[in-house]
Amino acid sequence: MSMDVDILCITAHPDDVEISMAGTVLKHVAQGRKVGMVDLTRGELGTRGSAEIRSKEAEEARKLLGAEFREQVGLADGFFDIDRATLEQVIIPIRRFRPKLVLTNALEDRHPDHGRAASLVARAAFLSGLRRISVEHDGTELPAWRPGRVLHAIQDHWAAPDLVIDIGPFWEKKMEALRCFGSQFHDPRSNEPSSPISTPDFFPFLEGRAREMGRLIQVTFGEGFQHSGPLPVEDLLAFG
Repeated sequence: MSMDVDILCITAHPDDVEISMAGTVLKHVAQGRKVGMVDLTRGELGTRGSAEIRSKEAEEARKLLGAEFREQVGLADGFFDIDRATLEQVIIPIRRFRPKLVLTNALEDRHPDHGRAASLVARAAFLSGLRRISVEHDGTELPAWRPGRVLHAIQDHWAAPDLVIDIGPFWEKKMEALRCFGSQFHDPRSNEPSSPISTPDFFPFLEGRAREMGRLIQVTFGEGFQHSGPLPVEDLLAFG
């Protein structure tokens, strides 16, 4: 399958979208935008659950978010590098789905995969626009395509946002999508080891972060993003 989308979320792990940008996805889907999702890895090194369980959870979450599709690149969780072969693997979905905007991981974060994925995706988005780079999908060469912009979510570590999206009307549905990943979060019945996102205070932390981001733009809940470099503005009066 190939199709044009407005926004393509390319992130390291299943649940990265739901944790850091699900409200933004929901808001744009509600506006009639087409959104696709690409997970770079299956999250197979996660402390809890399994890759198979997370794949099922990820599809449930996709349906709730209203994304057109969710695909896997199949990189090795925790071990992927930024080399030519890996860059070409990421160029393929960018050229297949021709997004106007790419949303990806935080520039720097607690989990090293997040910052590495951020660099990988940003570099692949640039290289995807070079016509002399040749990649194929199902035996067909894909023409060059460069997204207009790559934005980076703010995840575990605090970072000052370059822009904040008001997600107030979509907060509850974001949390519903996040709860699809039941294997990863707090469950008093579970005997699996604890992880930083399985503690009882993780969801309150997410709510606090969203309220903090929202407060910056005087709304209740927000999701913040960073951009490497200045953002062009056509009309100063369009703000707000």
